Amino acid sequence: MDGAAHIGDRLREVPVKVSAEYEGIPGDIARGRELARGFLARVRAAQGARVSDRAVDVVQLVVSELLTNACKYAPGPSTVDLELAEDRVEVTVWDSEPVLPVPETPNPDRVGRHGLEIVMAVCQSFEVHREPVGKRMRAAVRLADDLQTAAPLGRSA
Repeated sequence: MDGAAHIGDRLREVPVKVSAEYEGIPGDIARGRELARGFLARVRAAQGARVSDRAVDVVQLVVSELLTNACKYAPGPSTVDLELAEDRVEVTVWDSEPVLPVPETPNPDRVGRHGLEIVMAVCQSFEVHREPVGKRMRAAVRLADDLQTAAPLGRSA
């Protein structure tokens, strides 16, 4: 059995999804990062799954950036879902704002508004889907460093 198949077998026995709701109040973003850190620690501990330190940092960063945007631009609640999917973690953030985010042109002189650029640069994939209420943003982060690649934005209405 090759290494990828073995990792997949072990991950099938690990809790594969965690979700949390947020209200856009102070501390939500830190709680979102803690949710990610705790989930990946459980993934590591459950079967010794290969989760790189970089993956833990990237997942926390992605949760932080997407949840920050939800808290800043969307009225009402938001949710964060973290789910194992083969060799990656899918980070999904839903918020009530129907306007789809658009990455700005890279500009090192701009202060702020770099979150979407960052997410797109560090993730394997990123996509946004309009929902009956609001939108759902999904980013995938590889669990192991040697498999980490960046991918372009994918959007659908």
